[in-house]
Amino acid sequence: MTLPASPPIVGIPSCIRFVRYASFHCVNERYVDVMTWVGTLPLLIPAAGPSIDLHEVLRRLDGLLLTGSPSNVEPHLYEGGESETPDLHDPKRDATTLPLIRTAIAEGVPVLAICRGIQELNVALGGSLTQRVQTLPGRFDHRSIRSPDMDRNYGPAHAIRLEAGGLLHGLLGVEEFVVNSLHQQAIDRVAAPLRVEATAPDGTIEAVSMPSAPGFVLGVQWHPEYKPQENPYSVHIFQAFADAVHARARRRVPISARAA
Repeated sequence: MTLPASPPIVGIPSCIRFVRYASFHCVNERYVDVMTWVGTLPLLIPAAGPSIDLHEVLRRLDGLLLTGSPSNVEPHLYEGGESETPDLHDPKRDATTLPLIRTAIAEGVPVLAICRGIQELNVALGGSLTQRVQTLPGRFDHRSIRSPDMDRNYGPAHAIRLEAGGLLHGLLGVEEFVVNSLHQQAIDRVAAPLRVEATAPDGTIEAVSMPSAPGFVLGVQWHPEYKPQENPYSVHIFQAFADAVHARARRRVPISARAA
């Protein structure tokens, strides 16, 4: 009997959530579902900060997915001054994801960063954030409408324009399309290694890539993981990430062989 090949493994860093009387490491199930949908095995990474050996984690991974979250990156990590959202931080996730991102990119692990993830990507590489983009002159309110109807919360919010010749433009083959919007933190100063891939009409950066990275690196500010099968642009984004993950899995030496 021929056993099926093991699917590539995609690491998903967890958030810390306090439920009743205890803290939990958790990930929204949509991210797990979409990684399963594209033929990978999602593996949750605990938000354990420096107690994790990043190289040991990454040698077992074929990709890294950075998720959205209600929490914001702490501003002291990018010299952003006092926190304007002191009740919306997750320092253990910050302590895990920022060094994890840098190590993953250096080792050529494909990275897809969504919402909070694109903000972490920018901070990890030396960029800064705007804590509340809706307070800036001329900017939209990019926050969710907070309806009990999730289809309304994740519904079309505004158009974005793609930069010609960029990674995203090449993947999607369009100059503009409409995305959802559920954030208030946003990229301010773009990290030097990153290329802006798309912007909203108010100038908010909506996507970035890293042309100099040895592997696939893409960050998006919206949420393509919400009902991705119904959106052809989401399908292309996740398929491109999955293709990079599968390609790395084919090149990577199996853990059992390394231990031999």
